[in-house]
Amino acid sequence: MVFVGMDHGTTGVSFTILGDDAEHFKIGREDLSAGRASALDELKDRVPLNEIDLMAITYAMGDAISTIKPIERVKNRGIISIGGAGKVTGGGTAVYSEIESSGIPTLLIPGLHRNTPCLDERFRAAYSHHASPEKVSICYNAYLETGWENMIVSDISSNTVTMLIQDGRIVGALDACVGAMGVIHGPLDLEMLRKIDDGEKTANECFSHAGAVKIAGIDTKVSRAREELLEMYLAGRDEARLALDTMLMTIAMEIWGLAGISSGIDGIVLTGSVGAMREPYDFYEKLKDMVKEIADVRCTDPTSGSMGSAQIARDIYNGKREILGIEVEV
Repeated sequence: MVFVGMDHGTTGVSFTILGDDAEHFKIGREDLSAGRASALDELKDRVPLNEIDLMAITYAMGDAISTIKPIERVKNRGIISIGGAGKVTGGGTAVYSEIESSGIPTLLIPGLHRNTPCLDERFRAAYSHHASPEKVSICYNAYLETGWENMIVSDISSNTVTMLIQDGRIVGALDACVGAMGVIHGPLDLEMLRKIDDGEKTANECFSHAGAVKIAGIDTKVSRAREELLEMYLAGRDEARLALDTMLMTIAMEIWGLAGISSGIDGIVLTGSVGAMREPYDFYEKLKDMVKEIADVRCTDPTSGSMGSAQIARDIYNGKREILGIEVEV
C-alpha cells in the first residue's frame, strides 16, 4: 500500500511517500512557478503513479471548503480569493493542476476558518480565518506521534500558527496575521495599517514583512530570508538577535494565551523549520524553557506537514471518517 501527502508551504511544496517506510522530498516554489520542475515527474521517479492508493493534499488557504473531500468535487481549488494578504503566488497552483488531471485518487484537506464546525464558536466569531490546510496535517501528525488528546501545536517557520486541540478535536487556532511572528509574516500593527490606508503598501506587502525580517531589516526573497537572518546572527548582528528573541516572545505569548483558555493541556508540540531548530540558534530549547511550566514539550520533524497529509490519506483509506473533528466526505 502506498499513500502520498502534500504540504503546500510558503517556500515550496513538500511530499511524503508513505509505504513500508517514508520518503520525503521538496520542490522549491520558484522552480515550480518558472516551470522548471514537475511534481508528477518527481513522484514518478520514486513510485509508479498507478501504485498510489490515495493522496491527500493541501492548497493555499483552503477557506472555501470545510470537509475533507475528493478533489473532483472541489470548486475553485477550495479557496475564496487569490488576492490580498497571503495571496497565491503560482507554484502550488501548477502542482494542484497536475494532480487534478493525473487520475490519482486525491483528497483535498480544508483550512480552518469561520465555517469549520469543530472550532469553538467564539473562535469562529472572532476570526474569519484561523489556519491553512497543512496545519491540520501537522496537528494530525502530532496527535499520532504523541497520543495526546489535549495539546497545543505551534508551527514556526516563515509564519507562525498555533492550534488548540481539546478531546482530540481542533477547537481553536491563531493565524499568522493575528498572532505571533514568523520569519517572514506577522501581525499587522498600526503603522502598517496606516501605510495600507495611505496607499504606500499593499496588505500582502505589509503581511510579508511583518515577521523577524522587519526587525532585522531584511528585504530579500522568501526562500533566502531564514538563511540571511541566521547568517546575520552568526556574524554577531544585534538586530538579528533581537529579531529571533522577539519571535520567541510573541510565540510564547501565543502559547500561554491558548493554554489560559483551555480546559487542560497534556503537552505542547513545536514544529516547523524554526520551531525544530537547534543550531545555530537553539530556538526549540529556548521556547521550551518559556512554556514548559504549562506541560510537557516535544518536537516533531519539519516534514510533519506532508507526513501528516500522508497519514490522513492512509487512515481515511482504511475507514476513518473524521480527522481531529473535521468530517471526511467519500
